[in-house]
Amino acid sequence: MAQPRTTSQRPHVLIVGCGFGGLEAARALRDAPVAITLVDRANHHLFQPLLYQVATAGLSAPAIAAPVRFLFRDQRNLTSLMGEVTAIDAGLRQATLEDGSLLPYDHLIVAAGATHSYFGRDDWAAFAPGLKTLDDAFEIRRRILLAFEAAEREADPVRRQAWLTFVVIGGGPTGVEMAGTLAEIARHTLPGEFRNFDPSSARILLLEGGPRVLQAMPEVLSASAQRQLEKLGVQVRVGARVVAIDGTGLQVQPDTGDACRIDARCVVWAAGVAASPLGRQLAQAAGAETDRAGRVLVQPDLSLAGHPEITVIGDLAAARSHAPGKEPRPVPGVSPAAKQMGRTAAANLRRRLRGEPTQAFRYRDFGNLATIGRNSAVVDLASPLGPLRFSGYWAWLFWLFAHVYFLIGFRNRLVVLIDWASAYWSRQRYARVISDIPPQPGKDG
Repeated sequence: MAQPRTTSQRPHVLIVGCGFGGLEAARALRDAPVAITLVDRANHHLFQPLLYQVATAGLSAPAIAAPVRFLFRDQRNLTSLMGEVTAIDAGLRQATLEDGSLLPYDHLIVAAGATHSYFGRDDWAAFAPGLKTLDDAFEIRRRILLAFEAAEREADPVRRQAWLTFVVIGGGPTGVEMAGTLAEIARHTLPGEFRNFDPSSARILLLEGGPRVLQAMPEVLSASAQRQLEKLGVQVRVGARVVAIDGTGLQVQPDTGDACRIDARCVVWAAGVAASPLGRQLAQAAGAETDRAGRVLVQPDLSLAGHPEITVIGDLAAARSHAPGKEPRPVPGVSPAAKQMGRTAAANLRRRLRGEPTQAFRYRDFGNLATIGRNSAVVDLASPLGPLRFSGYWAWLFWLFAHVYFLIGFRNRLVVLIDWASAYWSRQRYARVISDIPPQPGKDG
C-alpha cells in the first residue's frame, strides 16, 4: 500500500541517491517549504575520489565516509531512508523500493550514480573488481594483501611472480592513482616485512586501450603523468586492449603486434563506467531516451521532457552545459559537475514552487587533477587568464589540500591529514587489515 505523501500540506520531494549530487540538492533545500525523503542503498555518503586510498590501505573507511543521518540530523524537513529504489512509475508519481513498499512524490530528483561497465563482459567482474563502493575497496585491498601473503608461501618462482604481478586496467584518474599507489606499496611500504621474497620485485602494469593515459587532460600533462608513473616503477602500456580475463591472468591485444598473455593473480578494473540500471527503467517509464552508457537524456534544466517534476542529475544524466553565447557541450561525469547539478536542481525546484520559469544548467569547469604518488601529481586548472597547468611536487600539494578541503566534516579532514602526514614520513599504511579470508584468493571460479 502506498504511503501518504507527507504529514503536512507541503509538497513531497523524493531524492534518490546520496552521492555528491543528491547530497548537494538536499542541502540546498534545507529551508524550502517542502518535505524531503532521501533514499540511498547505503547508510553513508562516500567521498569517492579517495576510495582508492581505502583500497590500498592508506585510509580507513570512516575517514572518507559519513553517516547520512548524521549529516542531516539538523535538517528538520528531511527524512532519510536506507533502501534501494528498483522502479519509478512516472504516471502515478511513485517509486518502488526493494521490499515492495511505495514512496509517492510530487517532485523527484534522481541521483542514483553509476556502476562498472565491462563492455558486455560481465563475467570479468569476478576476476577484475571495479572501485565504486566501500565493499569494492575492501575486496580490492583483500586481494592485494593476500597476493603478497601467497607469494611468501610460494616456492616456485614462476607462480610467485604471477602473485606479484598487479594489473590495473584503465588509464583514467582512478587507474593512474591506483597503479602509482601500488608501486609505492611494493617499493616503500612492504620491504623488510617478508622473508622469502623482495616486495620491490612486484610488477605493476597499467593498461590503457587509448593512445595515452588521462585522456581528459592536455597531452603535456598526460605525458608528464606517464613519466611520473614510470619513475615509480609502473609499466605503462597504451594502445593495449584487454580481450580476456580469468582467474590466473589476462589476454591483451596491442594496437600493433600479436596478443600476449599476462599471468597475474590481482587485477583491478578502472576502464568503464555505466549509469545505474535505474536510469533505463526511469527512461522507459517516462518516455525518455538514454545514451549508450545508460544515462538519461535530459532537458536543458535537467528535467525530463513531458515530466517537469522529474529531474535527473549526476552520473545518471546525459546533460549539456548551456553557457550564454556558446554551443551546448557535454558535462563530464565528475564530482564538481554532480554538485553543481544538485544545486541547479534545487534552485529550479524552488522556481517551480513559485510558478517561475526554470533556468538551463551551466557547468563551470574548474579543471582536473590526479595524483600519481608521493610528491607526484598533475593539475589542469581553468583561470581568467587561461589554463594553469603544472605537475610534480606542487601539483601534489595542491591535490592534497583540495581533497582535504572538499571532504565532508571537520573530523574527516583532520583524520585524513594526520594519516597522510604519518604515511608521508613513515611510508607506512596502517589500514592493512584483512578479514573474511577466502581459501585461495584469485582462484578461477
